[in-house]
Amino acid sequence: MADNHNHTHGANKRVLLISFLIITSYMIVEVIGGFMTNSLALLSDAGHMLSDAVSLGIALLAFTFSEKAANASKTYGYKRFEILAAVFNGVTLILIALYIFYEAFQRFTNPPAVATTGMLVISSIGLAVNILVAWIMMRGSDTKGNLNMRGAFLHVISDMLGSVGAIIAALLIIFFEWGWPDPLASVLVAVLVLRSGYYVTKASLHVLMEGTPQNINVDEIVQTIKQEKEILGVHDLHIWSITSGLNALSCHVVVEEKMTIAESEKLLRKIEHDLEHKSIQHVTIQLETAAHKHDNSILCTVKANPPDAHAHHNH
Repeated sequence: MADNHNHTHGANKRVLLISFLIITSYMIVEVIGGFMTNSLALLSDAGHMLSDAVSLGIALLAFTFSEKAANASKTYGYKRFEILAAVFNGVTLILIALYIFYEAFQRFTNPPAVATTGMLVISSIGLAVNILVAWIMMRGSDTKGNLNMRGAFLHVISDMLGSVGAIIAALLIIFFEWGWPDPLASVLVAVLVLRSGYYVTKASLHVLMEGTPQNINVDEIVQTIKQEKEILGVHDLHIWSITSGLNALSCHVVVEEKMTIAESEKLLRKIEHDLEHKSIQHVTIQLETAAHKHDNSILCTVKANPPDAHAHHNH
């Protein structure tokens, strides 16, 4: 499992680097073109492409930082840096959408002249660039399982939709001489951008809050552990994600008093093997007998003590 995680990690880094170079190169062209043509649809697309370049760069840095080894102050290493990058990408998408809404409202009330030919050419090239980058990401990286990668991918997809909106707006202005398609295209794109930003941010915050991974069923995990005949009970269960694709579990398991160390190690290996097939890669289990003081609840019921409390409470 660890080798597979490292292989996916390396593939994600390569794809991000290629995508970053392509997006950054064209971003310069589109930003200049957006200002020259005075199109909000194109400017919003250009601004979004600029954020793409920044988000891809940050996502790339996140993968690099997450490779740093664990130490005494960071016992899990820097793997969570990927999730922080995903939060940044999600919040950036939301802010971009809100800014586009604001600008579109201004232009609905006072539509400016737009250089439609330049707008059409630049947005068409932008669409081609985004399709290329999205294709590279889909083929060579984990855009579904890795939150950091998904955030970067959604930036590119929403940017692609921005290019489509700008193209349609340019054609409507050329053929019908309407002023409203430009800001309307921007609003439609902003809605999609806002939706993407919301879901990436929500999923990332869920990981930071150490919530149960979306692909994990707690009841199923408990039954997987309890299926071993030596186990009398399970309590103080925690399941969380360290980073995308790396889930962890800790719990207390009640066993018979007469179990030897060799028998308990054999039991632990069996449980670890079963849980690995349930997408849990890091397992910590405390074995104890029925005599050990504990609560019968599956989940942890221990409350944090006030700073001045000195009493010791067992799990």
